[in-house]
Amino acid sequence: MRILIFDHYQSMSKWVAHYIGQKINQAKPSKEKPFVLGLPTGSSPLGVYSEWIELYKQGLLSFQNVVTFNMDEYIGLGKDHLQSYHHFMWSNLFNHIDIREENVNILDGMAADPLQECWRFEAKIREIGGIDLFLGGIGPDGHIAFNEPGSSLSSRTRIKTLTHDTRMANSRFFSNDISKVPKTALTVGVGTIMDANEVLILVNGYSKAHALQKGVEEAVNHMWTISMLQLHQHGMICCDEEATLELKVGTVKYFKDIEREALGALPVLN
Repeated sequence: MRILIFDHYQSMSKWVAHYIGQKINQAKPSKEKPFVLGLPTGSSPLGVYSEWIELYKQGLLSFQNVVTFNMDEYIGLGKDHLQSYHHFMWSNLFNHIDIREENVNILDGMAADPLQECWRFEAKIREIGGIDLFLGGIGPDGHIAFNEPGSSLSSRTRIKTLTHDTRMANSRFFSNDISKVPKTALTVGVGTIMDANEVLILVNGYSKAHALQKGVEEAVNHMWTISMLQLHQHGMICCDEEATLELKVGTVKYFKDIEREALGALPVLN
């Protein structure tokens, strides 16, 4: 597992946006063989999404032959609800780039049969040949997507009950009223994420520091689902300085030393 430590959120976001953009360009995707990208919502990826929009406007990056699969969606929120993840993705990214609407895959929180919707989502990922790169973030309790503490590390896309802590953290998007936050969601599983060829997790801010420490310095544990990244052949964590404040000094120095060259310059898009 690689860990790249950046001075601040802005430099982390810019580097990640260029790194993934380079991956897309190097793949030379086509309509018949697209680049398949897993995407998160929440505050962590907003800097990456803003940078992708700028790269697209500059003609350095195209999403025309990129297929996306989003991590999760609230049950009971329609696509047009202001706090649905459909609305989040189109407002913050898709409306501003050249992605084809038919290439966007987001779980349907209003599906008549939520379980069938989960099976359909997994089947579509398999049919396209799997996900090339899954971008994600974590919660303060170390969950990835909505795989809360205690989730099976081999889980697939499914219905998940959200913890009080997760709903409280997300209540900032619902006028700080936790009663408005849905209690259940559809989410990709830990196993779904781990099947991707590459997984890149964003961790920023002191509120995530304890989760990062658990995920990096302690054993793989279903109570901290981020820790599963330790077992991925191509797993990477990109974090800012604040998120490292609970790591051992030796851990921070080690990863800064071995990743010094990678942090020295932005990946080149061509």
